[in-house]
Amino acid sequence: MADTSILVVGQVGRDLVLAVKEVPGGGGSSDVRERRELLGGKGANQAVAMVQLGAEVELLGVVGDDAVGEELLRSLDRDGVGHRWVRRRGPSALLVDVVSADGDSRLLEDVPPTSVLTVEDVHAAAEAFAAADTVCLQLQQPVGALVEAARLAAAAGARVVLDGAVDADRRGLLDAASVLRADAHEAGLLAGRPTGDADAAAALARQLVAEHRLDVVALGVDGGDLVAWPGGHRVFPHASGHVDATGGGDSFVAGLVVGLRAGTTPERAGELAADCAASTVARLGGRPDLGVLRPG
Repeated sequence: MADTSILVVGQVGRDLVLAVKEVPGGGGSSDVRERRELLGGKGANQAVAMVQLGAEVELLGVVGDDAVGEELLRSLDRDGVGHRWVRRRGPSALLVDVVSADGDSRLLEDVPPTSVLTVEDVHAAAEAFAAADTVCLQLQQPVGALVEAARLAAAAGARVVLDGAVDADRRGLLDAASVLRADAHEAGLLAGRPTGDADAAAALARQLVAEHRLDVVALGVDGGDLVAWPGGHRVFPHASGHVDATGGGDSFVAGLVVGLRAGTTPERAGELAADCAASTVARLGGRPDLGVLRPG
């Protein structure tokens, strides 16, 4: 294993962010007060955030074989994200984020079947897994590709980070992982019951740590995020007020990963993660701007 980089395995797409006074009902309309078009997708957001925090990052994902795909690759270049392993085919994914003045958002996703990873894509990037000390798997990708990615990461001795919902098909990935991050909805799906209450989330986290030997479990709870580790946990409240919650979870993951990779305690990594999330949700769109939070 070469401890040179983080490999992020996840979605890349074009974000179209529309700010409106209020989201209209059926048959209604609303003027757009602000419009932003930019690089997006959970994988790209996390990779950009990690680079801003000082990490060297490679991205494994898919962009379109089209003009949008070309622009997305140029955006990755400008952000300093390695994209040697980004595949090109079909149309690029499009994510439309409609945000009202009170911070309520609606997400519309056009993710063509060609824009997700295949087992063959993962095999083609075997060199990237061998060069990474940390591999972050966004669990919206197909299970076959994720299983193969986890296998390659484990073979390289890399820390495996899971981000997203762990359903029945993906539950086996927990045994390959060191870190799990799930929002409140995803945590409830994993538990089979609501876990928004901090005590319920802490109980679930303790169970996951014990059963799967996880080093860190981060779960969304009502009004905050819980970070747990063997022998302890802490809840980090959400910052008061937000412009757009989109991308907050991605920045949280980035901060958690970069903090742990730097050798800090899970609690200190959770502090960085919470600060990263608070910074991102204070702006329109999911794109992070975390340079001032860079450790050291």
